[in-house]
Amino acid sequence: MARKGNRVQVILECTEHKTSGQPGTSRYITTKNKKNTPERVELKKYNPILKKSNCS
Repeated sequence: MARKGNRVQVILECTEHKTSGQPGTSRYITTKNKKNTPERVELKKYNPILKKSNCS
């Protein structure tokens, strides 16, 4: 049986890459606990295409 819980899989997309106009997409997959953090998640990740770590 499937395990039920509060963890859900979320897809993060780089906002700076989206506004830069460069081809391609920068998406990351992670999980979050929807009971502890019901709001949106914003993380700083490294983007190898832009060579920056300000993407969220």
